[in-house]
Amino acid sequence: MKLISAAPIFQVADVAATMRFYETNLGFTAHPFPKSPPYVFCILLRDAVEIMLQRVDGQEPLDTYRRRAGGIWHAYIRMESVREFYEAVKQRPEVVLLEPLKRQPYGDTEFVVKDPNGYVLVFSELIR
Repeated sequence: MKLISAAPIFQVADVAATMRFYETNLGFTAHPFPKSPPYVFCILLRDAVEIMLQRVDGQEPLDTYRRRAGGIWHAYIRMESVREFYEAVKQRPEVVLLEPLKRQPYGDTEFVVKDPNGYVLVFSELIR
């Protein structure tokens, strides 16, 4: 037996708007359910990364990032070519950049963004 993967599940009020954000700004491909709106669920895919969206009526955007020194994260995404991705993402006016690209004391080079629902994603690469 072995575990294969894990995926965060973000509760959102508007699945359609959220999936458009991820497609347009972060390059994910959306697979909503049902096939036509109103959507109740969506699987977002980019390479080996999967994020799921679950509609919750009345869900308010999160505001938890500043509640802890160093921030509160909801998804930590390891990747290759983080500098190139950062340069593309920081140009997108809809993206809220919480932390610019920087090398961390633990060795990873990362940047932090917030989606429209307040979920915080860290994009990281171990650059030797």
